[in-house]
Amino acid sequence: MRRWFLGLICATALTCVAEAQTLKIGLRQDPDILDPTLGSSYVGRIVYAAMCDKLFDLDTDLNIVPQLATDYRYEDPTHLLISLRTGVVFHDGEKLDAEAVKYKLTRDLTAKGSMRAGEINAIQSIEIVDPLTVRLVLKAPASPLLAQLTDRAGIMISPKATESAGAAFGNHPVCAGPYAFVERVAQDHITLKRHPAYWNPGPYHFDQVVYQSITNSAVRVANLQAGSLDLVEYVLPTDIAAINKDPNLKLATTNSLAYTGITFNTGNGPAAKSVAGQNPLVRQAFELAIDKQALVDVVFNGMFAATAQANPPTSPLFVKEIASPPRDIASARALLKQAGVALPVGIVLTATNEPDSQQAAEVIQSMAREAGFEVKIRTMEFAASLQAGYGGDFEAYLIGWSGRSDADGNMWQMLHTGGTFNYGHYSHPGVDAALDEARTFTDIAKRREAYVRVWQQERADLPLVYLWNPRNIVGMKKALNGFRQVPDGLIRLHGLAFGG
Repeated sequence: MRRWFLGLICATALTCVAEAQTLKIGLRQDPDILDPTLGSSYVGRIVYAAMCDKLFDLDTDLNIVPQLATDYRYEDPTHLLISLRTGVVFHDGEKLDAEAVKYKLTRDLTAKGSMRAGEINAIQSIEIVDPLTVRLVLKAPASPLLAQLTDRAGIMISPKATESAGAAFGNHPVCAGPYAFVERVAQDHITLKRHPAYWNPGPYHFDQVVYQSITNSAVRVANLQAGSLDLVEYVLPTDIAAINKDPNLKLATTNSLAYTGITFNTGNGPAAKSVAGQNPLVRQAFELAIDKQALVDVVFNGMFAATAQANPPTSPLFVKEIASPPRDIASARALLKQAGVALPVGIVLTATNEPDSQQAAEVIQSMAREAGFEVKIRTMEFAASLQAGYGGDFEAYLIGWSGRSDADGNMWQMLHTGGTFNYGHYSHPGVDAALDEARTFTDIAKRREAYVRVWQQERADLPLVYLWNPRNIVGMKKALNGFRQVPDGLIRLHGLAFGG
């Protein structure tokens, strides 16, 4: 309550400036480290969208468009030529050139703890053709690579600042976006200021941007209503009515690329030795205990869609044959009997501390109890839960993925052996082979065939129980114009301005 009260009066001293100069954005979580090589949070990507330009970006129809690059050309299936924009400087005044691109991509591939290595590991070498041209030499054809360069792998950072800061780079990142880093107060706010030497200043109308971390959706909306926020990147369906009733506010809603599911620890440290972690029959029983549609009806007013796979129905690589089974308590109990496990089966479910995540966990807990499970909910702050996930400090983990425009970005890192976001260390040679094969195809039908094999095996093993696809629901002041909504959910400041 104290945070809410302070936020309603004035989020921070830095945000108490003229509204025409400062844009105040409410985030659902506090980002993890602000280093595009090491970072892994969705809300961190929202901050990067203002602070860190990429080689390529996405338009509202998910087409890949140039940003720091001006063009690209495949000389053949394994040689990609990228041309860079002239006159771009990082926030420290250093120039963006081919050397800087090679530095960043090499760092992504080789840095200890890199979250990007699995995304761009098709790159065999990086050649400098001239100061504004790089050639990526690939190990094999890689259809998802350009899409990966529209996200954190494509973010460019100042080599000089990175080398100077070392491991502390994420405490003061230096990129080449329209806004530069000023300060961060953990669990509270991040402040950016306009970059005076930005290459395309015209569409950016604010001198300062402040991101306020508020985990409770109702509190974010209350701050929006009170005027201490201008935009909130996520409104729960249960809070939509409050926005619609306020004549000074408006909503923007679109389909999302995201999903939320439960990852089971099947091979990451001692916690993988749980009954559910070691037996796929138990995981199958757990899914059968959950009525996914009832879950989203209760928690999200029925606005989200139940799912059994990573890619949304809007994706060309969605496999319509893969669907969630109906809730079946009798079959769930029969599977537990077949597994030969003692009842109740205990499962510790890690969930983040946002109210909707907690409510979803509680509904799952109640549903699973009827089938013979005893679910204990372990609540963690979001960034801390990520570290627990990487370290194997969990049995089951309720966590979302914000989604990527190419299906590979929603699957390879989560299901492939050694994938960065494969928290439970699931490993199956057939899944690995199909995921790798799909990367080599540009033909949609051939890629889908490979993904059918992935889903058939995933459905048998169930290392990850997919639950729902959300929608992007953004709330903002009615006077804020120029908002362009992209299905990836990122808040792009290009063109945003207060009008009449």
